[in-house]
Amino acid sequence: MSQVSRRTLVRGAVVGATALAAGPALNIGQASAAAFVKGADISWLPQMEAGGYTFRNSSGTQQDLFTILKGYGITAVRLRTFVSPSSDPSNGHCSIDETAALAKRAKAAGMQVMIDYHFGDTWNSVGVQNPPAAWASMSYAQMLDAMYDYVFHTMNVVKANGVTPVWVQIGNEINTGICRPTGALAYHPDQMTGLLNAAHDMVKTVFPSASVLIHLAQPQKYDAIKAFLDAYVAHGGKWDITAFSSYGSASAAPGIVGNMNSARQTYGKPVMQVEFGGRVDRPDATRAALEAYITNLKSIGGLGLFYWEPEGYSPFTSYNMGAWDASTRRPTTVMNGFLNA
Repeated sequence: MSQVSRRTLVRGAVVGATALAAGPALNIGQASAAAFVKGADISWLPQMEAGGYTFRNSSGTQQDLFTILKGYGITAVRLRTFVSPSSDPSNGHCSIDETAALAKRAKAAGMQVMIDYHFGDTWNSVGVQNPPAAWASMSYAQMLDAMYDYVFHTMNVVKANGVTPVWVQIGNEINTGICRPTGALAYHPDQMTGLLNAAHDMVKTVFPSASVLIHLAQPQKYDAIKAFLDAYVAHGGKWDITAFSSYGSASAAPGIVGNMNSARQTYGKPVMQVEFGGRVDRPDATRAALEAYITNLKSIGGLGLFYWEPEGYSPFTSYNMGAWDASTRRPTTVMNGFLNA
């Protein structure tokens, strides 16, 4: 499909879908606690399995990771995708073909799926928002076309694998914008919004029912959250759910979730926590924090919480905020937080 016809389609069908999505947004956020989503980002799983890493349940029996997670009430997975990743096990992979294949496995396991676009060749986060190498020298107009093409293509790859994502996150921890400097919040909020709206519209073209998430980090810094959302709204930004990352302690959870609630009330969109984690060597404290976040999120009508890479363990990764014991290959007591809350 040509770029011109795609944009024509966006102006028709997608505008209608967006209007429908905008109407019931607060109703989604006011869903009952029974609908609260408990999820996990497990994007490292294929690389770990390829490296011979296995997983045991709490009794010590080796099982498929999906089976173990379901035993803790996990019903959804979040899967990132990079544009042109390297073959590095920890910092690469996650091409759309790999991500779609993992999404297909998740669907077969009875899980709901969230696709997490980083719009880079490797990690993008609150402090780093680098465009894919192939986009780096593009003008804004060229990058806008690339965004339309990329999201349209990748969503269709997911569709070809028989998966309909419930949620699609456009950008990862985008407090300072995306594909900087072209889409930097500080310099080009209009271009930032244009790129994100292009992604939004292509998601809705392929999957009209999918909820599109804008993802921001560090909700404890509410002024920065407000600065982004004010600029995004002012330039016509489109989204369905405001998503957050937070790795705070149990004692910090009420205040941090309170800030999420302020965003919910101010901008009229339901909220979700798509990243949480805590020290693997302090499992009791991490479990308490997980329970505190879930409890507080439920109290404000939050949609759910996803643990970031609970299955990651040494020596595959030096990341120390998973929820698996490297020596026993069993989940730690942290995972009981999903059941306790």
